[in-house]
Amino acid sequence: MSIRIWHQSFTVLSDLGAYDEALREHFRKVARPDTEIYLHGMRPGTYRSNYPGDDIKYSSLQYLHGLQFMAAGLNAQYQGFDAYAISTLPEPALKETRSLLNIPVVGYGESAMLTACMLGRKFGVLVFIDELADLVTENAKRHGLGERLAGIRHVGFHFADVLAAFDDPSELIERFRTAARGLIATGAEVIIPGEAPLNVLLARHGINEVDGVPVLDSLGAWIKQAEAMVDLRRALGTRPCNHGYFSARPATARVREVFEFYGLSSFIESGDWA
Repeated sequence: MSIRIWHQSFTVLSDLGAYDEALREHFRKVARPDTEIYLHGMRPGTYRSNYPGDDIKYSSLQYLHGLQFMAAGLNAQYQGFDAYAISTLPEPALKETRSLLNIPVVGYGESAMLTACMLGRKFGVLVFIDELADLVTENAKRHGLGERLAGIRHVGFHFADVLAAFDDPSELIERFRTAARGLIATGAEVIIPGEAPLNVLLARHGINEVDGVPVLDSLGAWIKQAEAMVDLRRALGTRPCNHGYFSARPATARVREVFEFYGLSSFIESGDWA
């Protein structure tokens, strides 16, 4: 039986031709033959340019953009997807989106961290947005993995460099290895390439270790966790928690009313969400 996964990016995918195609190629390689991953990004015009990092580095703007992630999750459930997968390291509105849906919700950073803990005692994260270090540190604590985090470092290049290097990444890969060795020196036994474009670039060129330390394919871990959560539900009836302040799901009719009150009704599909 096939699995349908709604992939939700923090980028406007139509603005990123090379990355968009590399992402699709990677998904075809990693996902099971019967898994269908439908790519979704932010609405065109969300950002001033094709680079979301100018907004992501501010907690207030990320909070507001998180409303698109919540709405996309509702749409995924309404359209009958088996899982909703947030494909960005910051994981905007992950906790809140889980509290709205009855289907598995998988976070990119959380999946990577959980998998890394099975590969080594401590993991380190490389990012190209400096300001994400505080957020990723906080997310690790929220996931209960703060003590397993060895550190977070800037990788030594930026988003635009990654997009320009998909055809010839040799220089960036060497800079990545240098940054990874810095994390290894602090005790990291697994390296997580933070942002998804960096992950795709490395995976595409077979970079899976540095000096014997695994470089995790975070997107691969994210796909496999989404598939596993769907398998658990189908085989055992395992469902997300629906109890307590952080997990109880409000009535769907009230959710729609609140979206409409704040002028966000255009972000959600019409129809019966029950």
